[in-house]
Amino acid sequence: MFIDHAEINVRAGDGGDGCHSFSKGRMQRYKKPDGGDGGKGGDVIIIADNNVQTLVDFYYRKHFKAESGSNGSSNHKKGADGRDSIIRVSIGTILRDRHEDIVYCDLNEVGRSVVITKGGAGGAGNSRRRDATPGKDGDEKNIVLELKLVADVGIIGYPNVGKSSLICRVSKAKSKIASYSFTTKTPILGVVKLDSERSFVICDIPGLIEGAHSGRGLGDEFLRHVERTKVLVHMIDMAGVEQRDPVEDLKKINHELGAYDPGLLKRPQILAANKMDLPDAAENLKSFRKKVKKKIYPISCVTGEGIKELLEAAHTALFKAKP
Repeated sequence: MFIDHAEINVRAGDGGDGCHSFSKGRMQRYKKPDGGDGGKGGDVIIIADNNVQTLVDFYYRKHFKAESGSNGSSNHKKGADGRDSIIRVSIGTILRDRHEDIVYCDLNEVGRSVVITKGGAGGAGNSRRRDATPGKDGDEKNIVLELKLVADVGIIGYPNVGKSSLICRVSKAKSKIASYSFTTKTPILGVVKLDSERSFVICDIPGLIEGAHSGRGLGDEFLRHVERTKVLVHMIDMAGVEQRDPVEDLKKINHELGAYDPGLLKRPQILAANKMDLPDAAENLKSFRKKVKKKIYPISCVTGEGIKELLEAAHTALFKAKP
């Protein structure tokens, strides 16, 4: 199950109470205060982990609490600090407040972490010749986890143009392939290895349609994952299997990208004319070239035609796009 949105409650541990205690030695005339301080409550820490690919764990578990600090005791003994609660999420997870327009952190790198709630301070014991105090309560928040997949190259296009076929052919990713629209309902990540030294992460974005930017066909959910990609491979069904015009497909998908985020139109975009193994594709490509004055890579995910050239072009564009 692929889950890219979740709401959870996180609470840090409470601080332990300070101890109110007195002791009297054999040679002492009066009792002396010897109460120790309480331990600090544990923090709740969220960390980006490369081994976590989805937020599905938070579909079943909604509450996370760190350990509270122990109370102080006599003979100036300090209470133990509470253990932190470590929450591991996918790289690319954004942490937002559930009730206010606040973004706490964008965990877009491996190992990046944030203390989302701090544990309460331990109370003071009376050993300092003052009254013992109780521990402070730990912070508590309701937060929203929003995952935007981090990929180098994103494959976009209408449903059933061959995006899943491409990612399955060039990587070890397993994306469902069928001859009907919306076969892929969730983004799929794969790793493309050109040789022993060159590789990149590719993402199969589920098919976009008109109105995607406003949520039609869950388009806004899918477009969120496009934001993280550095290069876009725009796949076109050059054979017109769905009886659509390839030029109109190109215009409409780019319109959806711009309507969602104008900055997406500035991303390097590589045009892949797929299904060149089918009868009408060659003739349609001639017409397409006359109307679209950009570099076009004719490919076939069935025969493998042009795939190597397309991947090399994607890697070159990616290298130029990196800061």
